Amino acid sequence: MTKLPKNHGKAWTPSDLKQLKKLAKENTPTRVIGFKLGRTESSIYGAASDNGVSLKPTNQSPYNRRPK
Repeated sequence: MTKLPKNHGKAWTPSDLKQLKKLAKENTPTRVIGFKLGRTESSIYGAASDNGVSLKPTNQSPYNRRPK
């Protein structure tokens, strides 16, 4: 059986949301954010969506772009 994260099912605190915003701004991968906050990846996506936090990477790879 899989071990649940330490904060699984608990409410988000203001300090958790502050840390989520900070990690998202630093372009931290979602899985790593979940590990650091003790939450699942889906709960990270949900909290980010509810609070207007963008999890999209700010520095896209130049290799996936078409020449103009």
